[in-house]
Amino acid sequence: MTLDRTSVRSKNPPTPPDTIAGMVRADDPDGLDSVWVSVDLVLAGEDGGLRRTFSAPFRFTVGSGKPPTTRIPITIRARDIAGFEASRDTFVTVVP
Repeated sequence: MTLDRTSVRSKNPPTPPDTIAGMVRADDPDGLDSVWVSVDLVLAGEDGGLRRTFSAPFRFTVGSGKPPTTRIPITIRARDIAGFEASRDTFVTVVP
């Protein structure tokens, strides 16, 4: 997983919301069943199409009103055709 940046702003409306964006990539020699990305409490998934390599961009909107220094968790989870799952976690930090 690569992130476009590691900090975001979470201002109150009417300011346009900030986004968390990046690229997710998963590899498995048996083929991928699915790949999921979650940011905070929002979850989005894609069918792996049984491909050995999956790569796609992602973009999530940051909710407003989060105080500075808040860590927003990000998780990528991939499952292969045998049902084996692997995941990686990181976070971005809210800045003023």
